[in-house]
Formats: sequence, C-alpha cells, structure tokens
Amino acid sequence: MEIMGIGSVAAITVICYLVGMTVRQTPLDNKWIPSIVGGLGMILGVVGWKVIPDYPASDILTALAVGVVSGLASTGIDQLFKQFKEGG
Repeated sequence: MEIMGIGSVAAITVICYLVGMTVRQTPLDNKWIPSIVGGLGMILGVVGWKVIPDYPASDILTALAVGVVSGLASTGIDQLFKQFKEGG
C-alpha cells in the first residue's frame, strides 16, 4: 500500500468526522450520526476504489468495508476526544 492509499483512508475518516460534527449542529438526533458517517464512509470507499490507483481495496466488498470502518472510526475519534476532555 502506497502512501496515497493510506492517506485516502485517513481522508475518508476526516471527511466523515467533519460531517458528523456538522450533523451534531442540526436538530437531528445524535443517535443517527454513526449511521450517517458509516453510510458516507461506504460511499467514499467505493469512490476511492474507483478513482484512486493505490486505494487499499481490490474489489467492491473490500472498498465498502474499508469505507464503513473509516467512517465509523470518526465516531470513535470523537468519543476519544470527548473522554480526554472530560477526564482531564
């Protein structure tokens, strides 16, 4: 996996994190944020597989999996920041 492939996975996580933060500012219930960022991650995963030559997936199922895990990782990162902020 080349550096562009790793960077594309990180980019999906960052984009999903920013979308999750935006959704948090809307009246929509926060319980929907993981579903939204997971779905967005899946879409971006497939787009990355089709567009980026070094994307770390060789088929659509792997692209979907990489995307959804990257999207849901943004929720975990948000919770990590929240725990550190509350704990320290």
